[in-house]
Amino acid sequence: MARVGAPASAHDGPSRLVALTAFGTNPGALLGHVHVPKNLPAGAPLVVVLHGCTQTAASYDHGSGWSRLADRAGFAVVFPEQTHANNPNRCFNWFASEDTAQAGGEAESIAQMTETMIARHGLDRGRVYVTGLSAGGAMTLAMLATRPDLFAGGAVIGGLAYGTATGVSQAFDRMRGHGDTSDAALVELVRSGARGHDGRWPTLAIWHGGADATVSVSNADTIARQWRGIHGVNATAVREERRGTAIHRIWSDAQGRDVVEDWTVPGMGHGTPIDPSRGERLGAAGPYMLDVGISSTAIIARSWGLIAAPDAAVAAKPAAIDRVAKIAIPVTPKPAGKPRTAAPAGIQATIEHALRAAGLMR
Repeated sequence: MARVGAPASAHDGPSRLVALTAFGTNPGALLGHVHVPKNLPAGAPLVVVLHGCTQTAASYDHGSGWSRLADRAGFAVVFPEQTHANNPNRCFNWFASEDTAQAGGEAESIAQMTETMIARHGLDRGRVYVTGLSAGGAMTLAMLATRPDLFAGGAVIGGLAYGTATGVSQAFDRMRGHGDTSDAALVELVRSGARGHDGRWPTLAIWHGGADATVSVSNADTIARQWRGIHGVNATAVREERRGTAIHRIWSDAQGRDVVEDWTVPGMGHGTPIDPSRGERLGAAGPYMLDVGISSTAIIARSWGLIAAPDAAVAAKPAAIDRVAKIAIPVTPKPAGKPRTAAPAGIQATIEHALRAAGLMR
């Protein structure tokens, strides 16, 4: 593996990641980067981390702090990376059915990277997890849906439910919070993606900003409905608490296992919540890396058993959840060379306008 030493952007430091090579046929034409702590023992866990639009693997690692936490806690991390050739805004193509199926696209490339890391470093197949932001969050759900045998759990940040968009036009609608789908249909989308899976389903944590102007926070409810249905848990059987500024809701299955969690950060926009100056001191503020005084990286890792729980949890009756639905949608399709559903006339101008409004383009 070759060292990747160049900064991801002007405000990022040198990358802590190395390139992952020879990981399979790579039908989705993705790049792979990894961080493996020194002297990592056999049987360690693995976390797969998927960046958001306009980001790189290195910039998302710099902002979220996953590789630094891996050094402290003893687990490996793999960062699949989108390319400009696949998507001009570096979005994982969560709205393209050919990239979100078990075989033949980006989801298969991510699975190949994951399998390669398990085999190459002797990692624990029973402790493999996946997380991502925005388009990476939507692709996180694609991985959980299509490879429930591979992942024990996942965490989606500012993402969208699996299978609910099959093209750019539908992607815009879903990100706005339009085009609701029945609970039964949402569950069937996942079961169809899993191709007859009859084992245990991965657990899921959902994170969303209450003032997200890029992906409507109503999508968090849609994801929760989809995965409560998969786990067969009752929507009313919920526990609620406040953790710092965040509202935390938890649903458990009949065996008492927490299987679906929902974290809402009131007033937070579109991005990954971090806490670089307190607590675990992970990550760095930047575009879509939001210092709101709560480290989603640490909380997610703790829920997966990767780091120890604190001595006492802070819990209180939650205030009303302020959920705001607005838009700004970087979901450009892949250009020629890897076939995609054609975008409607004028869609590029609309996307560029949205990107400028969101501060993603000049």
